[in-house]
Amino acid sequence: MKTIGLIGGMSWESSAVYYQLINRKVQQTLGGLHSARTLMYSVDFDEIAALQREGNWAEIERLMIDAARRLAAGGAEMVLICANTVHIVADAVANSVDIPLIHIGDAVGEAIKMAGFKKVGLLGTRYTMEMDFLKNRLSERFGIETIIPDESDRDRVHTIIYDELVKGQIKDDSRKTYLEIIDRLTANGAEGIILGCTEIPLLVGQQDTSAVLFDTTRLHAERAVEFALS
Repeated sequence: MKTIGLIGGMSWESSAVYYQLINRKVQQTLGGLHSARTLMYSVDFDEIAALQREGNWAEIERLMIDAARRLAAGGAEMVLICANTVHIVADAVANSVDIPLIHIGDAVGEAIKMAGFKKVGLLGTRYTMEMDFLKNRLSERFGIETIIPDESDRDRVHTIIYDELVKGQIKDDSRKTYLEIIDRLTANGAEGIILGCTEIPLLVGQQDTSAVLFDTTRLHAERAVEFALS
């Protein structure tokens, strides 16, 4: 079993879910008392969020490269950035270490391709929805078209993530808001919906909607386990 290196803390709420998902998948696959070999380097999300607001992606890149190198030095045999938005700097991180980076976009792209979908809606932070790093990867590698909510809905999605979900606050009104936005994306032709922020599955799950959801947290974690056990 390979050792999984996790860059966490963005936020710690979803990083805890990664740890659970990875260990449960290993136990389900291997049985017995098996659990995953993991290392986690957890950052201070307040610092990262401030840099995001400033648009200082160069400093975020530096911090992520430092984290990846620390994990590699500690014995990690792969690295995961446990957040969608910070995959803006994923290529630079991948090029900075001699271990593979398991990209969240590839995990979700393969799942969408397996479902046979060509057009999906994307929910996430404003950065993930409005910047092209994830949308382009899905288009170029998997032929998937991505649509996003209108500006008002993007603002609501983003605000709920940063004001509530990263703080562990789960509110029924916010779930209702997300489900309404999902319905609008579906009406605009989305065959499925990417939950493109690792905190969103804390609020909305497949049990809440008839729309097909692609949970990036779960898909990323499972992809890591598949690689670890390969």
